[in-house]
Amino acid sequence: MVKVRQAIVVEGRYDKNVLSQIVDAPIFCTNGFGVMNDPALTALLREAAEKRGLVILTDSDAAGFVIRNYLKSCIPSEHLLHAYVPDVRGKEKRKRTPGKEGKLGVEGMPPAVILQALKDAGAALDGETAEASPEPITKQDLYALGLTGGSNSSEKRAALLKQLRLPEHMSTNALLQALNLRFARAEFLARFEKTEEES
Repeated sequence: MVKVRQAIVVEGRYDKNVLSQIVDAPIFCTNGFGVMNDPALTALLREAAEKRGLVILTDSDAAGFVIRNYLKSCIPSEHLLHAYVPDVRGKEKRKRTPGKEGKLGVEGMPPAVILQALKDAGAALDGETAEASPEPITKQDLYALGLTGGSNSSEKRAALLKQLRLPEHMSTNALLQALNLRFARAEFLARFEKTEEES
């Protein structure tokens, strides 16, 4: 597992699954073209870019470039790095037929190719130039706060997502990444406690 200082954005969950086995970094999905109709997700990616830098790692087909160009248009270039996977003919194991252009996407690339793409993009690997990470917010914290595992956890999570202006369909894992991007653990716990008292 290689630590990467920047956050990374990929197209879909299969790309994210592959990447999460190779790198230790916040990984976000555009949900294909979904990001173009999701202002909250776009805002979250902009925030990730401003806080720690963002590497765009989309497929090398036309759709991947449409998504990349959309992100380039709404996130300041000084916060973006562009990683490119090579054009390789083939299909991913889970698919019956190759994609429209017959190219392998991010999910079909060997780990060494992905790491090289990140390195070539200028990503800080193995914590180069990374500052010490603050104590992270954990799943246990979310459970203790009633945001998971309780009878009204989904309502509490929905209220928190709305309050923080995050996408409403975020999974618990994605919420955790977003919280750790925005808050130190102590700051989040204090803020959540205050919100609970007020409501």
